[in-house]
Amino acid sequence: MAGTPVRELDVGAITEAVKTMCITANYDLPQDVYDALVEARRTEESPVGKEVLGQLVENADIAAADRVPICQDTGFAVIFAEVGQDVHLVGGCFEDAVNDGVRRGYGDGYLRKSGMVDAVVETVSRAGSNPCPPVIIGVGIGGTIDMVTVLAKKALLRDIGRTHPDPRIAGMEAELLAKINALGIGPQGLGGSTTALAVFIEEMPCHIASMPMAVNVQCHAQRHKTVEL
Repeated sequence: MAGTPVRELDVGAITEAVKTMCITANYDLPQDVYDALVEARRTEESPVGKEVLGQLVENADIAAADRVPICQDTGFAVIFAEVGQDVHLVGGCFEDAVNDGVRRGYGDGYLRKSGMVDAVVETVSRAGSNPCPPVIIGVGIGGTIDMVTVLAKKALLRDIGRTHPDPRIAGMEAELLAKINALGIGPQGLGGSTTALAVFIEEMPCHIASMPMAVNVQCHAQRHKTVEL
């Protein structure tokens, strides 16, 4: 008896599917929810309640017709995936493909917030000479409040000289390094243009209305080791 053939699936298809779902989930109210709102508007006894329900239905109609988000709070993407045992993924990592789909769906550039850059620079400025500069800065962006601190620590494992593979984030790292070194704190806080040796950022998708961030200020010793068994 012949076995079930293995199906190869390029992870690019996963990225595209996730991107599409993120966009349509924010543009199109599910039909069951829409129908329930219409029915609730019909049966609602309060004039004010009926008016509010009518506005919700109208809002959903406008979002679907104009292809704009139903709400300015576009949510936190949670992906549940079932991968059959006869599916062989090719072209990359499954988790990376999903995260990339979420990034694309929510739009490039959502991390480019001047407030974040200012917050990192201010943190280093307040630290001054206390962390024994020149420092290495680890920045975590996104995820949840408990995860973002882990990201800031994980960022410090990258070797100095290795930039982030995403050009957007690499540009943000370079911008932060320049602004931190312009503070003039210098080696051991005695002044100079070498306050930081590197800035490393790790990020995850997150709820667009929260955008948690953590900054890990590491001393010049930067003790870290990695082993592969």
